[in-house]
Amino acid sequence: MTDQPSTLYAKLLGETAIIEWKALERFWAKGDLIWVEPSVDLIEVAQAMAENRSETFAQWRNAGTVGPLSAERALDLQTRDPQIWAVVVSPFIVIQEKKPH
Repeated sequence: MTDQPSTLYAKLLGETAIIEWKALERFWAKGDLIWVEPSVDLIEVAQAMAENRSETFAQWRNAGTVGPLSAERALDLQTRDPQIWAVVVSPFIVIQEKKPH
């Protein structure tokens, strides 16, 4: 393995953007949002999903750091309206709250 990011990682990174919660609400209602805790690299999760690395994804899910967006978290995001990083890995949108600097 090299220290160079993969082509897919770079592609996903380039497709990542900041989005407001209100633009994501309808996707949450359809169950299409995957939440990533700030302790995990959003792009690594998106890459694992795109490459169908189910074992890696399962480890994150079992640890509680990645998974479907809960109703409680959706309400929190709606209330606070923080900046959210998002990247599409069809049919899902993988999201993470943008860390303050």
